[in-house]
Amino acid sequence: MSAQEAVVKTPHIVRSPVRIPVAPSPPIPPLEAGDRLTRYEFERRYKAMPHVKKAELIEGVVYVPTPVHFTRHAEPHSHVIIWLGTYCITTPGVRLGDNATVRLDLDNEIQPDALLRLEPEMGGHSCISEDDFIEGPPELIFEVASTSASYDLHDKFNVYRRNRVQEYAVWRVYDNQVDWWEWEEGEYRPLLPGDDGVIRSRVFPGLWLDVEALLTGDLARVLAVLQKGLETEEHAAFVKRLEST
Repeated sequence: MSAQEAVVKTPHIVRSPVRIPVAPSPPIPPLEAGDRLTRYEFERRYKAMPHVKKAELIEGVVYVPTPVHFTRHAEPHSHVIIWLGTYCITTPGVRLGDNATVRLDLDNEIQPDALLRLEPEMGGHSCISEDDFIEGPPELIFEVASTSASYDLHDKFNVYRRNRVQEYAVWRVYDNQVDWWEWEEGEYRPLLPGDDGVIRSRVFPGLWLDVEALLTGDLARVLAVLQKGLETEEHAAFVKRLEST
């Protein structure tokens, strides 16, 4: 027998890969009012619930607002947006947000009814993140609330003050009142109307608000008074400064 014939040939054996069962990922819990979450977990649950149009994390607690009423919120909100939008049209560099998500700190992610902000190169304190959210405090936040019992006047007030939102305004619809504060030395101090009933923003020169006209729904007068503010030397100087940056 030759050496080659003496070689024992063994058949080639194909072994099937061992399949290890993988447990399915647990479902993402729903976002519910009153939950106490980190901001990262809040965002994870929020993104998994696209049908939820507004939710906020205030001091680590989840708030999910009730359905929006027309005369108590939607219409007043629209008047505020028209007023602020008119200011933005004539003030290049100022940016308006409507229910934009704002990451203030690790325990607070809010969606204010309206806001005005400046880019950092123009002296602003917020920026746009890579995933298109606002990070840091806008210069002005405006909320529409039902009454003074709203969390806008309590929890949010403290959060905005601590994060140095320069001006904060709340329209209390049931109480028929507008409150406006400015940040100064770590506190919010009331920014009061002048003898003519007009509140004048200090952060945004020319942003004038006729409080009575807003409360009575006289939008034409609100815009007429705003136009007077836009025609002032202070507003012209502000625009010039923004355009030079």
